[in-house]
Amino acid sequence: MLEKGLEPETPSGLVRSLGVLGVLFLTLSVATPVSSLFVIVPGMFSVAGTGAVWAMLLATIVCIATAYVYAELASNWPVAGGEYVMVARTLGPMAGFVMLGVNVFNNLLFPPVAGLGLSAVLAAIWPGLPQIPLALIVVGGATLVSLLQIRVNALITGAFLLIELVAALLVIGFGFGHAVRGMGGFLAAPVMLASDGAHLIPATAGSIGVAASIAIFALNGYGAAVYFGEEMHEAPRKIARAIFWAMVATVAIEGLPILAALVAAPDLVALFNHDDPFGHIVRLYGGGQAADWLAIGVAIAIVNAVIACILACARFFYGTARDRCWGRPIDQLLTAIHPRFGSPWMSTLIVGGAGAACCFVPLEQLLVLSGTGLIAIYAGIALAVIAGRRSGQTANAPFRMPLYPLAPLVTLAALGYIVWLNWLDPGEGRTGLLMTGAQILLSAAYYRLVLRPRGNWEVHVPVVTAP
Repeated sequence: MLEKGLEPETPSGLVRSLGVLGVLFLTLSVATPVSSLFVIVPGMFSVAGTGAVWAMLLATIVCIATAYVYAELASNWPVAGGEYVMVARTLGPMAGFVMLGVNVFNNLLFPPVAGLGLSAVLAAIWPGLPQIPLALIVVGGATLVSLLQIRVNALITGAFLLIELVAALLVIGFGFGHAVRGMGGFLAAPVMLASDGAHLIPATAGSIGVAASIAIFALNGYGAAVYFGEEMHEAPRKIARAIFWAMVATVAIEGLPILAALVAAPDLVALFNHDDPFGHIVRLYGGGQAADWLAIGVAIAIVNAVIACILACARFFYGTARDRCWGRPIDQLLTAIHPRFGSPWMSTLIVGGAGAACCFVPLEQLLVLSGTGLIAIYAGIALAVIAGRRSGQTANAPFRMPLYPLAPLVTLAALGYIVWLNWLDPGEGRTGLLMTGAQILLSAAYYRLVLRPRGNWEVHVPVVTAP
């Protein structure tokens, strides 16, 4: 029997072998909360100080709302193509392909960006590591691992997750174990660095808002579960569970170390000025050896994220080729399934090859090219769930969010605020918005000039058997 909303088209070649735990391991590895904690979250301290606690609470509310949106749409369409399938089914093919185009940049650029940043993470232990050769080794090795059967990759990423969690536990343990202040003041009277960076002043609503936008990006990734939906047993019924558990785990792994660092820092001014505030806490109370192990844990988190991202990206491109986006020869290559491992092996190799080539592009340029695509993706799925409800396409989704339309409206309101904040920043913020706008225009032009003349472009939804 078919789940409602799933049409009997060409069956998928991917093998269903994952349970909730396997998808959870893979999704958490894509979300990479440990590396986000050490790379992204320090920006919250420098912007909002102890107001980062309020920022994390606000971001958690937004992420809960977005998780409900993902859960409803993913339960109806648990398809490897991910968000563009949801948008195409509800808002039409043009909108769907625009979502696809934005995702191409977001998916392809993360592995080289992470690989190029690894040498800086390990600099305290192994100074002078060459940036580009190390990035090539990481991306190449992750690509080879990603060729293996998906259950093997779930075990590998799960093992890596356990190791990298030690990094977060080190911060939590040393922080709460050496607390010098209570947590009440973080909410009642948050403070932040003054413009001179030498003393503290009351945190402003604007600074907390900027920090909240940083937190939303740091917590992103729980929706990646949908990319593994075609390899999950009973995906329509179970995928929402994986999304929510991934979201809760990500919030905990990033939120608890924030509190631990704030209660333990002898000098908040020094903490907020430090490039590595969490490493500072561990080094302060645990010594150099503990700090070195911390750096290794963060490095493992980055490598794990590259593996998981290549896995998800390969399945994304497998879905695009199945939907005949790139022309017959390329589509046939990208949909090839390995006879032994059951993986989309050609998509994996091409994604890895593109990531390796991008390692020769300066990191700053890669960050500019990535733009602010997450804003477009979240906005697209929020509008998609509203359109799906109105048209009845998600009427029989196995998971239906409560208090509709609260979740998509909260998501859209938060995104509007983030767009405004980014536009006020004439440097990275506005440049990122303009780059995402260019991605949208290029995707729309490709659809109009290439796909539309071929006839009606439709996304493929494989057969899903109900339990």
